[in-house]
Amino acid sequence: MYAKILVPLDGSEHAIRALRVAAALARDGKATLHLMTVAGSPPDSVGLFVGGSADPFSEEEREQMAQAMRDKARKVIDQARSLIDLDGLDVKESVSQGHPAEQIKKQAATIDADVIVMGSRGLGNVRGMMFGSVSHKVSHIAGCGVITVT
Repeated sequence: MYAKILVPLDGSEHAIRALRVAAALARDGKATLHLMTVAGSPPDSVGLFVGGSADPFSEEEREQMAQAMRDKARKVIDQARSLIDLDGLDVKESVSQGHPAEQIKKQAATIDADVIVMGSRGLGNVRGMMFGSVSHKVSHIAGCGVITVT
């Protein structure tokens, strides 16, 4: 059925539900699970909006912030693995940095995913219409099937 299943994780209960579904699919079809999370990108400058300096961050400060974001994202994968039994499954992991929908699309293409199984946070109707959700965006831009778990 599926050989490569990409599972984006964001620490939400919906993402954990999606991992359960993906693990079941992987067990049935002996697929590889590719767990990923996306760390945000550090800003060029926080500026005066948060009481900071108008001067841009140094490259060293930006890299320290980026590393802290990647470390926090890495913990999302560790937490998900502690909640779901993945024993006996072929599991690969990655942390990327940037806009979530674009990074998920990119990772799916990189690994040649057959399907993306991801959670939906269930944004309210008004908020969902105004901003959309990552799962909604991914379902429109992915080059493979997307299973959204609520």
